[in-house]
Parts: sequence; C-alpha cells; structure tokens
Amino acid sequence: MQIVIVVAALVLLMLVAYRGLSIILCAPVCALLAVALALGPEHVLPFYTDVFMAKLARFVQDFLPIFLLGAMFGKLMELSGAAASISHAIVQSLGARHSILAIVLASAVLTYGGVSLFVVAFAIYPLAVQLFRKAEIPKRLIPGTIALGAFTFTMDALPGTPQIQNIIPTTYFGTTPYAAPILGCSGALFVFTLGMLYLTRQRRRAQQRNELYGETDPEHQLESSVSSEAAALSPLRASLPLLVVALTNFTLARMLPRWYQAQYVFQVAGHSEFEPLTLSKKAPIWSLEIALLLGLATCVVIAYRPVVQGARQALQLAIAGALLATLNTASEYGFGGVIATLPGFEAVKTAVTGWFSDPLVNQAVSVNLLAGSTGSASGGLSLALAAMGPTYLAAAQQGNIDPQVLHRIASMASGGMDTLPHNGAVITLLLITGLTHRQSYKDIFAITCIKTMAVFFVILIYRVTGLY
Repeated sequence: MQIVIVVAALVLLMLVAYRGLSIILCAPVCALLAVALALGPEHVLPFYTDVFMAKLARFVQDFLPIFLLGAMFGKLMELSGAAASISHAIVQSLGARHSILAIVLASAVLTYGGVSLFVVAFAIYPLAVQLFRKAEIPKRLIPGTIALGAFTFTMDALPGTPQIQNIIPTTYFGTTPYAAPILGCSGALFVFTLGMLYLTRQRRRAQQRNELYGETDPEHQLESSVSSEAAALSPLRASLPLLVVALTNFTLARMLPRWYQAQYVFQVAGHSEFEPLTLSKKAPIWSLEIALLLGLATCVVIAYRPVVQGARQALQLAIAGALLATLNTASEYGFGGVIATLPGFEAVKTAVTGWFSDPLVNQAVSVNLLAGSTGSASGGLSLALAAMGPTYLAAAQQGNIDPQVLHRIASMASGGMDTLPHNGAVITLLLITGLTHRQSYKDIFAITCIKTMAVFFVILIYRVTGLY
C-alpha cells in the first residue's frame, strides 16, 4: 500500500501537469495528500512547513539568482538586437538551401550563449518563417527544427552550457559545468547528427508529396520589437555578451576555489548559525552569476540607447517569468523531498535501482522517467537528485566512476523525455508558431526520442572506452 501511495502521487502530479494546472499549487497538494494517506493527517502540517517548504526555500536560495540573471540576460540580448543579429548572420551565411541547418545553428548558438529557451523561440521564429517560405519547406517542421537547436544538445550535453539543467548537478556531485567534456561532446554530436538526418528526411518526403510551405496565420507572424539602431548591430559586436559570459564562467569556475579554502567558515561575532560552505558546490553557481552580470553590462555597452529605452518593461517581464519558473521548479523539488521521506519511497527506490546493475543506467532511467512525468527537465532532475543523489554518488564511488560522469548523465537524461506534450516549452513553442500538437508534435517527439537515446549512447561510450 505504501508503494501504491508513492506511485499514485507521482502519477497524479504528472496528470495535473498534463492538464496544464499550476505546479506551484498542485505539487504541495499531491505531496501532502500522499503524507496524509501514508502517515496520517496529523503529519500534514509538520511535513508542509519542515520538509516541503524547507526544500523549496533551499532551491530558491541556490538557484533564484541564476534564473533571474539568465532571464534578464536573454531579454537584453533580444532588446539590444544581438540575438537577431547573430541569427541573421548564420542564416545569411548558409542560405536558403540549408534553411533547416541555419535555424538549428542559430538556435544552438543563442542557447549555448545563455539566452533563455523561450526567448530563443521568439527570436528565431520570424527568421524561420522567412527562410522556410523561401525554400518551400512546410511550416509544420519549424517547431521540430527550433526544438533540435534549442531544447537538446546546447541545453544539457555540451560542456559549459549555462542552462540550469547543466548547473543543478554541480550542487550534488561537486562538479563544474564543464564536467565530462568528451561524453558531452559525443552526446551532442549524436543528437545533432540524427536530428538533422531526421529533419532532412522529413523535408525530402514533403517535397516528394509536393507539400509546400502552407498558409500562415497572420496573427502569428511576429514582428521584431527591436529598434532600427539595435537591428544594425554587427554580428561580431553582437557576439560580445555571449563571449563574455562563456569566458568569465570558464575562468571563474577554476579560479574561485583557489581564492577560498576548501571549507570557508563565516566569522561573525555573536552568530553561530553560519555553517561551513563547500566551495566545490558553490563555485559553479557563483561563477555563472558573475558571468551573467558581466554579460548584462556588455549588452548595455554595445547597444546603450535601445537597451536603456526598453529596459524597464523588458526587465519586468523577465523577472516575472524567472520567478514563475523558479517557483515551479522549486515546488517540484519540495515535492521530491516530501516523497523521499515516505515509507514507500525506499521500496520504490530499491525497485528502480534494482532494474539495472549499472548505476549510470539506473540514474539515466530514473531521471528520464521523472522529467517525463513532470514535463520539466529541471524539475525532474531536481526531484531525482534530491531523492536519490547520495545513492547515485555512493554507487559511483563503489564502481570507481568519476562524479563528472554522473553529472553529464544526469544532465542529459533530464533533457530526454522531458519534452512530452505537457511540457511548458513545447506548448509555448507551438503557440508562437501558431501550430497545433496534431500538426507538429510528431517531429518534436522524434527529437525527444533521439535525445533520450543519446544518454545511453554516451553510457556505452564510457563503458567501452573509459573516457569522459
């Protein structure tokens, strides 16, 4: 019965997410309902305050600045015209003949540079419309093309990506965002190659059926919101914020631990509540925060007037979106913390970890299932690592597996089955393009299957070669 309660709570959360209900509201309801059934109603309030809210607050403490700065950086990249400039440069250099490749690369460059997935979708869609119409590629392929560039290898596979899915594992495994570069690059190449082969094949099939671009709903032909001054930004100048973020993050992730001792203790007279900080867990977060701050400053420098003129409204939208995204993920993190304390969870964890003898495969399957059930890569990853992170780390140590490998597998697994139909990014992407699940989700699901296979491809590479 205890196992049924735990499984039912997970299924219920998946269903409410699929229905589009608020995770902020539904995650605590599902968690506390499981507590009431498993332990009794008298445990509900203590678990809410001392487990759910404690876990939620801890996640906000660690990651709210990254969500905020990342959203603000993406908005300023859009407002300055840097995102559009970089995208146009890639598109013009490849031409209409390679329209799909151009859109994939433009999306990938912006995502790897730290621009939010949602901002990338808005920035790339008008370019994709122009290019696909000119090349007579069906419009229904646009969502799958953007998804390949923005939702896959630059989100969680390539080492150093500033997306949150690559940052969360650092706090559990003591790694950096550049963990396991060989495996990350191998997985990225796998996803990019198979994804391009799939999309090219779909285009060829459409041509054989004489399927053209198709009609475009006028209300979804998004106009660029950047000023003419920002639109004139050169690609080289537009790339400066991305380069600043990448180089600063890379440098500080290695320098910060040297500036502090391995254990840094606050020395505040009369206060004993401060605990030692483990620099291996904090340095990656600090380095990315500083890098994004410098990236914001660079956006202001390269396009001062358009950024300053539109900053007020743009930053309000960015902050609101960041707060919502943070609380959504933090609620899922709190849900995982509650479920992990229930009697049935130990049995479920034992069953899941008993499916496969390889700890890497176990981690990949567990993270994938939770990311798919919640419809969120960061949410599923946080839930899995909060509940079973120490177990994965202990199993890896017994098997002489470097924590860097755990980091890369966990990060890539979170970006596997996360893009099921109820995923927020998928729904937003379809709304932006004015298409429906019936028209375009098939291609997004194909990309989802490819990036799920990539995790096990990477595990195979590690087991055969030992390289990471």
